[in-house]
Amino acid sequence: MDKHTDYRSSNIPGALGAADLVLTNGRIYTVDEAKPWAEAVAIRGGHFIAVGSNAEMDDLIGPRTEVRDLKGRFVMPGIYDMHTHPDLKLAPGYAGYLEVGVEDPTPAQVRQAILDYAAAHPGDGWVYGQYFVRYTFKQAGLVADRDWLDSVLPDRPVAILDRSWGCMMVNSRALELAGIDRDTPDPRHGYIERDSVTGEPTGILVDGAYAMVHAAMPPTPQHALKRAYREGVWFQSGHGVVGTKYVHVCEHRLNALKSIDQAGELSVRVEAAISWQDDIFPVKRRWELLAGERHYYRSARLNANAVKFHFDGTHESRSSYLSSAWPGDSSWRGHLNLTPEHITDMVVDMDRKGIRVIAHCTGDGASDLFLDAVAEARRRNGDSGVRHQCAHSTTLLDANLPRFAELKVTAEFSPVGWFPSSFAYARAVFGEDRMQRAYNFKGVLEQGGVAVMGTDWPVSSINPWIGFEAMVTRENPFGEEAGRFYGEPISLEQAIRVMTLNGAWCMGIDDKAGSIQVGKSADLIVLDRNLFEVSPKGNIHNTQVQLTLLEGEVTWDRHGEFDDSRHAATWRGELPNF
Repeated sequence: MDKHTDYRSSNIPGALGAADLVLTNGRIYTVDEAKPWAEAVAIRGGHFIAVGSNAEMDDLIGPRTEVRDLKGRFVMPGIYDMHTHPDLKLAPGYAGYLEVGVEDPTPAQVRQAILDYAAAHPGDGWVYGQYFVRYTFKQAGLVADRDWLDSVLPDRPVAILDRSWGCMMVNSRALELAGIDRDTPDPRHGYIERDSVTGEPTGILVDGAYAMVHAAMPPTPQHALKRAYREGVWFQSGHGVVGTKYVHVCEHRLNALKSIDQAGELSVRVEAAISWQDDIFPVKRRWELLAGERHYYRSARLNANAVKFHFDGTHESRSSYLSSAWPGDSSWRGHLNLTPEHITDMVVDMDRKGIRVIAHCTGDGASDLFLDAVAEARRRNGDSGVRHQCAHSTTLLDANLPRFAELKVTAEFSPVGWFPSSFAYARAVFGEDRMQRAYNFKGVLEQGGVAVMGTDWPVSSINPWIGFEAMVTRENPFGEEAGRFYGEPISLEQAIRVMTLNGAWCMGIDDKAGSIQVGKSADLIVLDRNLFEVSPKGNIHNTQVQLTLLEGEVTWDRHGEFDDSRHAATWRGELPNF
């Protein structure tokens, strides 16, 4: 009998059953230290059942096996984006909110966008949207505040976010509707900028303070959230992402995610982190969700078993919490949104419940407190198995680098946001000494810790390959600013591991995914270039993903190589320019 028809039922476990899909003639980088390279893989039931040479696949090919020739193309595991917010970027536009539509808009452009929007949407409703940039106001000799907005549109509530999402500018009518006046106390996780003489709000609300404005507005419509998440995962699949974290969700957003999951349109694994604070929008039922309702949303591709804390602010607003005073200041260390006691108690409590804490820490003082809190959780609870996550990790104390490995905490960095970026601006904000320690992938990895990448979209581009290139060059891939950024690059092999197996570890699924190995989920991507055969500088950020497989299912097929009828979730064609 011909060996291609002498096969066992695919219902029989083990390597002897025929494969559903065999890919041959590839240059497959597995991220498996025992077997880093392979030529072919066989997939059955959404898992790899063989990884090796073309010849080793022969006994796994039956009459119903689909065999595809990779023709020498480069293959690697699917990648992981461990911090992003597609709802914040896309839903406002789909909800019909204001979009200024310029990267660094001048005050005149912001003014005109507000007036045009108000004319197109007559009445007395909110004029809400994005973005303004405070330094363009300074460049124009203007102050971004309620008086400026009142001069543009005084009789309707106006609220516009800063591009960094660190603050919001509102007019007097918006402050009135939100109930914010000189007697309104600052929230612990943000503050209201005030006139130094009168104490009246200036119209700039920082971090959690602008959630008070969102609470006064109608919530983002479900149709806009669903479309935002649907197109977000489409874009991510098109860039080879198989696992992601949507950081900052509420019940409203979880319902949208569950809806597209049930429709079979969730083409990436998503860990959604419930907001502990009202940082951006109000989260009215956080305790119910954290107490157990989060499990209602659980599926093979969706979980809400994480909580997002905002420990400090942003370096743009000088609210990052530092271990010593900010440059040029004798005492200001930034803003800590929670007391150290609150941080410790909550981390210990969440760890005991088995809930992952994702803590926004841009300053080295904030990450120091977070690691202290995790250490206390380990002391009280033992090793719970929960891998907590230090988000952004913009600057870290050298003494804390070994603690990531010791405490099993993930160091998450945002290399996509380094560029486009002004070196001079970063140096002026953080100071020369701290910038030498910025985004220290190498330091964490050398100490045996796990580092991962998060795009932090929409603060920066959702294209993870920009960050990939920045990791291995520390240079601007667009050539807009010459010279290497601060810090030391990491090797290509290290960067691939950061983007793949480390991401799976961060999601707690490294035993099931993250590398191309027998028994693991059949996740892989086919690229238009061999990353080991091109110069990293200028050649990684524009990588094109030709094919993405998640659990053996085609979730992205640029050139239509697979029959869409077999893969209902397949996306094909050109991606939107987000």
